[in-house]
Amino acid sequence: MILVVGCNGMLGQELMALYGDAARGVDVDQIDITDLLSVQRVLMTLKPRVVINAAAYTDVDGCESKAETAMQVNGEGVGFLAMLCRELGAKLVQVSTDYVFDGSKGAPYEEYDPPSPLSVYGESKLAGEMNAALAHDHLIVRTQWLYGHAGKNFVETMLKLATDRKELSVVDDQIGSPTWTYDLAQALKALIEKNCTGIYHAANSGFVSWNGFAKEIFRLAGVEVTVNAMSTEQLGRPAPRPLYSTLDCARLIQDTGFTPQPWQEALKRYLELRPNK
Repeated sequence: MILVVGCNGMLGQELMALYGDAARGVDVDQIDITDLLSVQRVLMTLKPRVVINAAAYTDVDGCESKAETAMQVNGEGVGFLAMLCRELGAKLVQVSTDYVFDGSKGAPYEEYDPPSPLSVYGESKLAGEMNAALAHDHLIVRTQWLYGHAGKNFVETMLKLATDRKELSVVDDQIGSPTWTYDLAQALKALIEKNCTGIYHAANSGFVSWNGFAKEIFRLAGVEVTVNAMSTEQLGRPAPRPLYSTLDCARLIQDTGFTPQPWQEALKRYLELRPNK
């Protein structure tokens, strides 16, 4: 049995739909991953063979002012899951992020490039990676710029803003790969089926700025909006962001045969399947 921790989140719901009856899901009302006894009770009762941790504190700017909470959820909580997985002999699959890198490499990041997070969020997710490794059988999958039908995300934010504004400013100096939760879930399934371990990168192929992403959202949705360029510095958010943090997914493709689709194709399909809002 596969246990999805954080089953009500954007990725968690995608995983539950993908695995169907083969998966069990728990969320904050059934498990507190920052409490060892809570984690122990759930895992020892269910005895899963695979635990996918899709739970995280993902408010990047909020992490700056709530560093202790970020570290408890994204770091220490993963350690508790790893301890119990080790005891059960289960595989722990930990979802991580491009924010463990500082974005200064100037080329797509490979799995064993040295991490150097800029933000509290990035630091807490790196702590989670280190703690995940406490499980003998562990799989750490870094992804980026996630969007999906089951949660708040950049695509929905842009489309909502466009309902009453005909001009927007979006940063054009952060480069990454927008990734649909559907494709990430497929990548995780492929990695698990091949019994892969260690660190992998999984994101839709190709890369773009947030500004270019916004323009493509509006183009595909048939919405007329002027998208102006602005810098990260002009935006002035509390947490620093990596400016170029695309992920090299060659190892995923080589070891599983699964090739993530281009981000433009994924976005097109996402919009086609999007419920009317």
